[in-house]
Amino acid sequence: MTDVPADPSAAGGARDYRGTVFLPRTPFPMKGDLPKREPGWLERWERIGLWDRLRQQSAGREKFVLHDGPPYANGALHIGHALNKILKDVINRAAQMSGKDADYIPGWDCHGLPIEWKVEEEYRNPRGKYQGGRDKDAVPVLEFRAECRAYAAHWLDVQREEFRRLGVAGDWAGRYATMDFPSEAAIAGEIGKFLMNGSLYRGLRPVMWSPVEKTALAEAEVEYHDHKSAILYTGFPILKAGAEDLVGAEAVIWTTTPWTIPANRALAYGGEIDYALLVVDAVAEGVALVRPGQRFIVAEALIGAFAKEVGLAAFSVKRVLKGTELAGAIAAHPLRDWSGAQGGYRFDVPLLEGDFVTTEAGTGLVHMAPAHGEDDFRLTRAHGIAVPECVADDGTYTVQAPGFTGIHVFKAHEPVWAALTETGHLAGKGFVTHSYPHSWRSKKPVIFRATPQWFIAMDDGNQIRAKALEAIANTRFVPDMGRNRIGSMVAARPDWCISRQRAWGVPIAVFVEKKTGAVLRDQAVLDRICAAFAEEGADAWYRPGAAARFLGDGRNPDDYEQVMDIVDVWFESGSTHAFVLRDRGLPVPADLYLEGSDQHRGWFHSSLLESIGTNGFAPFKAILTHGFVLDEGGRKMSKSLGNVTAPQEVTQQYGADILRLWVMNSDTADDLRIGKTILGQQAELYRRIRNTLRWLLGNLDGFEESEILPHDQLPELERWVLHRLTELDARLRKAAADYDWNGVYPEIHGFCATDLSAFYFDIRKDSLYCDARDSHRRRAARTVLDALHRCLTAWLAPVMPFTAEEAWLARFPSETDSVHLRDFPVLPAAWRDDVLAAKWQRLREIRRSVTGALEKARGAGTIGSSLQAAPTLHLAPAEIELLPPAAWAELCITSDLMLSATPPPEAAFTVEGVAGAATEFALAPGGKCERCWKVLPEVGQSAAHPTLCRRCEAVVEAAA
Repeated sequence: MTDVPADPSAAGGARDYRGTVFLPRTPFPMKGDLPKREPGWLERWERIGLWDRLRQQSAGREKFVLHDGPPYANGALHIGHALNKILKDVINRAAQMSGKDADYIPGWDCHGLPIEWKVEEEYRNPRGKYQGGRDKDAVPVLEFRAECRAYAAHWLDVQREEFRRLGVAGDWAGRYATMDFPSEAAIAGEIGKFLMNGSLYRGLRPVMWSPVEKTALAEAEVEYHDHKSAILYTGFPILKAGAEDLVGAEAVIWTTTPWTIPANRALAYGGEIDYALLVVDAVAEGVALVRPGQRFIVAEALIGAFAKEVGLAAFSVKRVLKGTELAGAIAAHPLRDWSGAQGGYRFDVPLLEGDFVTTEAGTGLVHMAPAHGEDDFRLTRAHGIAVPECVADDGTYTVQAPGFTGIHVFKAHEPVWAALTETGHLAGKGFVTHSYPHSWRSKKPVIFRATPQWFIAMDDGNQIRAKALEAIANTRFVPDMGRNRIGSMVAARPDWCISRQRAWGVPIAVFVEKKTGAVLRDQAVLDRICAAFAEEGADAWYRPGAAARFLGDGRNPDDYEQVMDIVDVWFESGSTHAFVLRDRGLPVPADLYLEGSDQHRGWFHSSLLESIGTNGFAPFKAILTHGFVLDEGGRKMSKSLGNVTAPQEVTQQYGADILRLWVMNSDTADDLRIGKTILGQQAELYRRIRNTLRWLLGNLDGFEESEILPHDQLPELERWVLHRLTELDARLRKAAADYDWNGVYPEIHGFCATDLSAFYFDIRKDSLYCDARDSHRRRAARTVLDALHRCLTAWLAPVMPFTAEEAWLARFPSETDSVHLRDFPVLPAAWRDDVLAAKWQRLREIRRSVTGALEKARGAGTIGSSLQAAPTLHLAPAEIELLPPAAWAELCITSDLMLSATPPPEAAFTVEGVAGAATEFALAPGGKCERCWKVLPEVGQSAAHPTLCRRCEAVVEAAA
């Protein structure tokens, strides 16, 4: 056998020591490739029955219920949906991993006008399946409802898969929908509770009405946009007054709704307002509406604005009077003598005191159209004035608006102006652009219109308003400003109008006796209705013979009106607590309701009123709101601007974990911004976190439990890292308890990037790569890496469920296990060490003096690596014992370091803000170890391994 020299260099070659270094090894790839990998994780979780196993594993734990506010099953998800569901999912997952049973039932809102609208669009579409040849009103109601149900079912399935693709965990198989038969029965039952307790009544009151959609609207269904409205000033001639000089004068009003003039039945004044009786002396050139000699009554404070608007060149104020002097005055309608009305407006118009009249705008006098304003209705009804129905459901005038019948109210300003011009009472006209209510579905302007509707009383014997305000005071709001917002809405709101004049929804399944107008309150009838709905759905109400079936024996269906209005969809979604939570054994009230901030007037509001009315308490313990999503420039997203970010596109390009990271790196209490640049930034943050996990996994290769060292045997640096874990653990658990996640994941990212990658990993890679496999220092580092991996994978699991699962199984391969079956690790109290943390904060400050000096030398080309340096660190005598020189060299990643308590030379490097520390740069003497790259005098002293330092020589020899 030929002899082989111990040192290959003796045979003329340099030895390669790379195989003796413990370099990281892991199957966890550097590139996430999330769009391709994430669907596979979803399939795996489905295959192993993850959701059902979580429920079984959690049996007996404290329940945590985040009740899902139902999105509308109408179209693909938008970025707001993604924000909402991701935030819910993070909170649910964190609650589950905090030791609770977080059973989440996702749901959908399926009834209502938007779906009807889409089906009707298909009817009207000349390219649709009916070639535009279908009239909705001619379609049998059950057939129309079936089409609406099919439409909602399709989009429910689409949205469910899109939510699952975002990584949202929940009982998708057991989801709820308001159109499920049991749901429809429960909704009818909730209406029945208001029927039986007396709070449900039918009455005539002004409600917001959509002429396009021909239905009443809730406040939550209305949005405000700029709108160009016609205006007018018109005078009501005084026929009778306490003071003779007022008779013949014209009480002037200003309105932005000229179409309401035919419906006028009174005027309102403020009792404490000062009014002026003025005479027109001259009019401006070109003004034809007002005439010299006319006498007007206007608020004194508004004379200047009035004169300018109507073109008064000169006028005289005859006297000033208090509004109380107008009490008992009677005026004529300004259309009283109009030839086109054939005497239709020859009725008296009384002047009434109104506490709502101000001098902020107009004339200080307000015209009252009882059917078209809440104040108008309340004041006129209090004085026994009848409410005319001048406007039909399509927005056209009825016969009760003589001379205007058939004209649409939004086209009425020209005819009204012309009629008032003929009578000589039009003082001014024009246009104004102002904020005006629009239907959020049709985007068309709405009107106030008094119609017979079904209401739930707010202030009857059940005291829903008072109880709701008390419940609000006892509810936790995140952020707290939501309390005042919903509180002010509840305090000021009118009775709840719950009826809609449509076909797709749950009917207000009640009967009214035709002879007396009394609502039938019979629990047996209600029970029959609910039982039928549970078996057949609400379609049972529309089937032939329904009235006889539900009224039962002993009542003639011909004697009763079967109400065909459907219930407001906000009532439906507001009653979900009744059939989603209690019926499934989940606690009521729920721990949390979470939606966008607009839901203070929407779902939060209706849920509160519905539950207060039926249960006497709120359905939630806490409410959390988030903002809206804008583009990168802070603009609202719109297709026309081309600035829409669709969640489907984000998952296809980046992956769901990136989108989820964007949510949790944002302050969700405010409006969020998203776009290509922001998503690119999130992808970079993700890459850093992924690299941290990869480094951990690589350096835990082959790790065994027997390597773990007790806490008291760990070096200070390792104990400091464990202390940092306790700080993050406390931060995360507090967020889970308070539902306030703002800043939590940016802090975890900062820990990975700054504390670990740029500090701890950088320092310990020498030991991990080059120390002996079982050295104390290497075992200590791997003990900490084990804790870091377990903590980070668990902490990241709620926000990055796909990546956390991959990082967990890369270390602990299993066909059935999952990181999502774990709880957050419980960290030993001994790891918390605030004194040590304070010391290491100072050590890191001092370290900046050394690393700054090294960077300066690197910039000058003096060194390429910090291991080529052996600086001197000057410290104050009181800090010279903080660490020994070898530990400082390790901390600063230099080959050697000297400490000095003497004053530093003037040229020593210092860092502003770091007092008491200065560094003298010096090159490290000796040769470079080919294995660890440290520059040491001892390199070259070994005959067997002349290119190694003593440590590396020992490691290589021990492994030989």
